[in-house]
Amino acid sequence: MYCQKCGHENYDSAIQCSACGEILVPVTKPPADTLPPLPSYPPARMHVVGPPNHLVWAILATLLCCLPSGIVAIVYAAQVDSKFMAGDVAGAQYASDQAKLWSWISALALLVIVVGYVMLAVVATLGSTVR
Repeated sequence: MYCQKCGHENYDSAIQCSACGEILVPVTKPPADTLPPLPSYPPARMHVVGPPNHLVWAILATLLCCLPSGIVAIVYAAQVDSKFMAGDVAGAQYASDQAKLWSWISALALLVIVVGYVMLAVVATLGSTVR
């Protein structure tokens, strides 16, 4: 029997610990067959959230804005999750940042094209009314 205070091993019939003098309390365990079975749970899965992949924005930028820069955004967005699941957190974060950047570049390209078209239409309209 082990002492609960100091951990010293004593004889099973001992009443006091021979090392520290603590009174020993016998610990009795119920027979193994009387214990209820432990419930079996499925193994816990840790849900870890990685960096955002910006895939929706990349697709929208490709369809609505500028095709070449939108495709670059989609390629980077597709790399985010696979890099994160492979354990390359820095690479996943870089791909996420690049997907976001190229989505913004695509949206900005659309804005430049629309503003340029409107300016060209205004100049053409003013030029035709001056004559």
